[in-house]
Amino acid sequence: MTVAYNPFRDMDRLFNQLTRSAATDVRSMPMDLYREDDEFIVKIDLPGVKAESIDIDVDDRTLTVRAEREQKEITRTDENNRWVSRERSYGSYARQLTLGAGLSLNDIRADYTDGVLTLTIPVAEEAKPRKVKVNAGGTVAGEVTDQPSESADDSAQL
Repeated sequence: MTVAYNPFRDMDRLFNQLTRSAATDVRSMPMDLYREDDEFIVKIDLPGVKAESIDIDVDDRTLTVRAEREQKEITRTDENNRWVSRERSYGSYARQLTLGAGLSLNDIRADYTDGVLTLTIPVAEEAKPRKVKVNAGGTVAGEVTDQPSESADDSAQL
C-alpha cells in the first residue's frame, strides 16, 4: 500500500504542538466565581505567589488583581545544574473583572491561603431584596396602630 506524501502534514503537526504549548504558557489566573447568599465569591489560583506581591485595585467598577511569581535562578553553570524541563510560567500576572452596580465596593475582603486568593464582594444593602408591609385599614400585621389614617391626597405623594 502506498501512502501519498503530504508536505504539510509535518507542518500541521508542528503548528498544533506550538499552539498547544503556547496556550498552556499563557500567564492566566484560573478563576471561579459564584454567589453565596448576599456575597459574590471569587477564587483565583495563584500557586507559588508570595502574598506581598499581590496587588488588588478597584477603579470605578473595574477590579484588577496583579501578582508576580518569582523565577528560581540557577546560578552555577556546571553540567550538574541545568534545566531538564521547564513548563511553569513566571513573571507578572493580571486579571480584571468588571463589577456590576449593586455591589458594596468599599467592603471587599481578600484572603490568600494555600495558593488561592479568595475575594468576597458583598451585595450592597440597597440592592438586596426586601419585603414591604401592607397596611390594611389602620392595622399592620394584626396590630392596631394609634396613628390616624392619611387622606387620599396625602397618600399619593412620595
